[in-house]
Amino acid sequence: MKLSIITINWNNASGLKKTMESVIGQSCQEFEYLVIDGGSTDGSVDIIKQFESTPNLQWVSEKDKGIYNAMNKGINKAKGEYLQFLNSGDSLVDRDVVKNILEEIENNGHPDILVGNVLEDYGKKILRGTYDSKNLDMWFFFSRSIHHNSSFIKRKLFDQYGTYDESLWISSDWKWFLNVVGIKKVEPIFVNVDVVLFNMEGVSVTNHEKLLNERMQVLNEMIDPNLIDVFLRYGDNITIMQQLEKHKWTNQIVTFVYKLSKWLYKRKPVAIEPTFR
Repeated sequence: MKLSIITINWNNASGLKKTMESVIGQSCQEFEYLVIDGGSTDGSVDIIKQFESTPNLQWVSEKDKGIYNAMNKGINKAKGEYLQFLNSGDSLVDRDVVKNILEEIENNGHPDILVGNVLEDYGKKILRGTYDSKNLDMWFFFSRSIHHNSSFIKRKLFDQYGTYDESLWISSDWKWFLNVVGIKKVEPIFVNVDVVLFNMEGVSVTNHEKLLNERMQVLNEMIDPNLIDVFLRYGDNITIMQQLEKHKWTNQIVTFVYKLSKWLYKRKPVAIEPTFR
């Protein structure tokens, strides 16, 4: 089995229906579909049962200990070489996502992690989220992350580096990417394929303060405090310079102005006043 798609859900029947329809309606059915429900009481189980005849569907509904406990259950049950986490409320953007992704996996030599585009759904507008692999370094993870719902991760990486930290409520997927990609230097492959329509009303989006607090907790555990201090002082400037590097002409203009200012400074006469002690 090449791919396991994992959906976790708790009391989000309408979001679950949208998610399951997008998965079960795929033109390519070469995957297993695992739905991990946390003992919902809002009719979510009835939604799952509507699709029960789907051959590649497995599901369970039982109490769990939170988002990452449910995701880890999915990891333990999955038999696919690659895992994708598509939580309730999110959906695959069209019927050919699985077909396109499996082709990209083959064309890119079966990378450890393959990442596609996210369409961020804000209700009145949709924005496309892409990545610049050149700047996927520690500075990137200080302020951003890789979307887990558009990532296809080799199952073996969870055996090698561990599953999600269940002590965290909202940022354990970020911690996992920070460790595996940022520190251990496993290199993702980024492809220009639209994968998921991401509901921007999810837990990690609407609980920004909680997210930041957990991230600082993780950084203090994993990163040299001096490095954290450097980022807090100069992180904005580093990010700005990285953004400028993407734009050829902007970068050349900045370089020209910098050299010109140095040249003008050298030519400017400077009056030196004697000093006495």
